[in-house]
Amino acid sequence: MQPVSFLCEEKFLSQVPDTQAPIYTADRELLRTLTGYALSRGILCAMRRPSLPTAPDVLRNAHRVAVLDGVVNSENTGAIFRAAASLGIDAVLLTRSCCDPLNRRACRVSMGTVFQLPWTFLDSYDQLRQSGFATVALALTDHSVSIDNPLLKSLDRMAILLGTEGNGLSDTVLRQADHVARIPMQRGVDSLNVAAAAAVAFWELRDQHKVS
Repeated sequence: MQPVSFLCEEKFLSQVPDTQAPIYTADRELLRTLTGYALSRGILCAMRRPSLPTAPDVLRNAHRVAVLDGVVNSENTGAIFRAAASLGIDAVLLTRSCCDPLNRRACRVSMGTVFQLPWTFLDSYDQLRQSGFATVALALTDHSVSIDNPLLKSLDRMAILLGTEGNGLSDTVLRQADHVARIPMQRGVDSLNVAAAAAVAFWELRDQHKVS
């Protein structure tokens, strides 16, 4: 991300990173009025949005990726990125119907990991197969296997598919997936929030060749 300009309270000037971008000052009330939130912590920055890499570029050196299909809640998106970054996922790919990871709230919930983890948009599941990935869809179906199934853990390159908050993954995606997995549940609870389910899946299906 390349900074375009900074706007901050004068007392925070020393905290602005060394940059060639112009720096403007204003009082806190103006900052709050401009953003509509009292969350600026005294410094605002306009950033130039980077060009995204292609899906094949993101997948080239990856072994574990998360695929978000229709995940529209910005908090879920941010939480999934945070879990992915901390639990060994190499990259995140999103369908075009997903929330923008650079949404303000997604950035905040992710604790900045949307700026650390490689990500891009996925236009076709064929791009995963062409890059040598087996697809593992998370879904509650009659034919799904437990997420701790040894076969899943033996996969070298895996894409973990996560569906929309309401209906999950479509029947079409489930039919095309190489594997369908579920998280075993107890006490009559049928499912987890997609961000919580993602964290469980990322840990359970982590790359066994990576050092813990």
